[in-house]
Amino acid sequence: MVYRVGSYQEERGTKQVRGKRKRNRGPSSRDRGVEQAYDEGTTFNPHLKAAILEVVENQIRNSDPPETRQTLERLLAAGYSRKQAIEMIGSALVEEIWAILHDHKPFDRTRFTALLEQLG
Repeated sequence: MVYRVGSYQEERGTKQVRGKRKRNRGPSSRDRGVEQAYDEGTTFNPHLKAAILEVVENQIRNSDPPETRQTLERLLAAGYSRKQAIEMIGSALVEEIWAILHDHKPFDRTRFTALLEQLG
């Protein structure tokens, strides 16, 4: 007979620790380019930057909104590197997030698209 309690499994008097299943949480901080620790003297938070760039990658992969992928293609055709283009799109995303949080406005696809069109 097996009793399961929390993360332990008891089997006839012996305890075995069940391995917790690690969720696929995407690339690690190092894989996303976050190698330095954040300190007050840094001009940006590398963890926040990695999170923003991950959102941009998700938007491109899912084509949601499709304007993000179109902007990436336009910037690549204009000669920007993929890294530069992704960071430029990230800057537009940060502006949209700022409007949402600071001005208490809902997401506005038209406003976000206009920000993307200004890039490059």
